[in-house]
Amino acid sequence: MRTATIKGTSVPALGFGTFQLTGDDCERGVSHALDIGYRHIDTAQGYGNEDRVGTALASSAVDRGDVFLTTKLDNDNHAPDAVRSTTEASLRDLRTDYVDLLLIHWPVGDTTFEATLDAMLELRDEGKVRNVGVSNFTPEQIERVTAHAPIFANQVEYHPFLGQDELLTLARKHDHLLTAYSPLARGEVFDDETLSAIAGERNADPAQIALAWLVSQDHVAAIPKATSSDHITSNFAALDIELTDDELRRISALDRGERLIDPPFAPW
Repeated sequence: MRTATIKGTSVPALGFGTFQLTGDDCERGVSHALDIGYRHIDTAQGYGNEDRVGTALASSAVDRGDVFLTTKLDNDNHAPDAVRSTTEASLRDLRTDYVDLLLIHWPVGDTTFEATLDAMLELRDEGKVRNVGVSNFTPEQIERVTAHAPIFANQVEYHPFLGQDELLTLARKHDHLLTAYSPLARGEVFDDETLSAIAGERNADPAQIALAWLVSQDHVAAIPKATSSDHITSNFAALDIELTDDELRRISALDRGERLIDPPFAPW
């Protein structure tokens, strides 16, 4: 298993994302992912599926201690009291005593980042959270939050068509993980000529090439979402692909600043 080492902790570089997975699809997806070797699972309070993720984890033969589990605070839950109460509710739904990583999902709301982070750090000190971090933070916000306390991760949209050089530089500077969501650009990777050409030369598919490119980078993890067992399995096979320096450069050159996740409350 390829890993990223952050502040002395090893994180599987390829995880299973559960955004937009609900009900039986979510439970089956997480169960299959664990069965074939995924050891990094990502969810959020806002996804409405923590209970199904928890059921899959509890029924799996994989030991809880072998799984890196992430969840995120919903946007209305940034006040310190809400941080505690909703995280404890998440733990009940996830059927676990702790999460490996708790993130601020979006930098929104009236409560300052610092107050929210302090409440998260209290939970870490109590053992209910192993690590704390953020998601969708801009470079300026990363500098602000890391001036207050060390973070473990910043989870952002990152794929071949949206470079994140500045955030990646900061991740390496401050030794935190840059976790790539929507790493397949919502399927657009399948239509790209460069990715298709590289895939054809390697008897792979463009999704595997995009994921291999991401997880080859220092301080980067990727959390693709998939519904079908075949796609979950296919994505995991990206870990077996070692791209050449030339291939890595060709993929990096695809950056066109294409952002696909852009809600009205986004900070950019």
